[in-house]
Amino acid sequence: MSNRRQRVAEAASYLLHATAWKESSLITQMFTRDYGIVAMVAKGAKRPYSALKPVLLNFQPLLLSWTGANEIKTLTRAELAGLHPLSGRALMSAWYMNELLLRLLPREDPHPALFDQYKVALQALTLGQQSAALTLRRFEWLLLQETGYGLDVATPDFNDPELEPQLRQQLRRRIDYLLGRPLRTRDVLMELRELQEHA
Repeated sequence: MSNRRQRVAEAASYLLHATAWKESSLITQMFTRDYGIVAMVAKGAKRPYSALKPVLLNFQPLLLSWTGANEIKTLTRAELAGLHPLSGRALMSAWYMNELLLRLLPREDPHPALFDQYKVALQALTLGQQSAALTLRRFEWLLLQETGYGLDVATPDFNDPELEPQLRQQLRRRIDYLLGRPLRTRDVLMELRELQEHA
């Protein structure tokens, strides 16, 4: 983590998580392309007429400006840079990716390739270009490679649906081992999958 004062303008970002802070503000975890995951306080973002309130949305591309030298920076400006209208299972898949990033990436450790894959995955989930399962396997694979915990095997063909069940098991075991427990969002995704199969 950096301890020098930063002044950053219009950094490509996504909101991963936000929690209430004081009466009118939020503490946010932002996934940025060039700075990694950055914690920021969004002052006044809960106020009804705040310029930040309609902009700080999960899964939507953002351009963020901030300043600060401490662990938590101060968000100074935010703009929407597009739109990913997610719903249903696609929305749950996106929450799962956010949980993975928050649990496996250290703060302020940039991974531009992973950021780009996150964006591609959100677009694929929005458009339904391929199955959500294959989109998630590709994302999990790159996340593990980027953090140094990748599988010591050749990169699989992510477009082959027959490989997905075996790949899911391999990646699940590796992620559970790293985290010490299963992710809650993945449990929900599996329950949704079972419901769809029995519908």
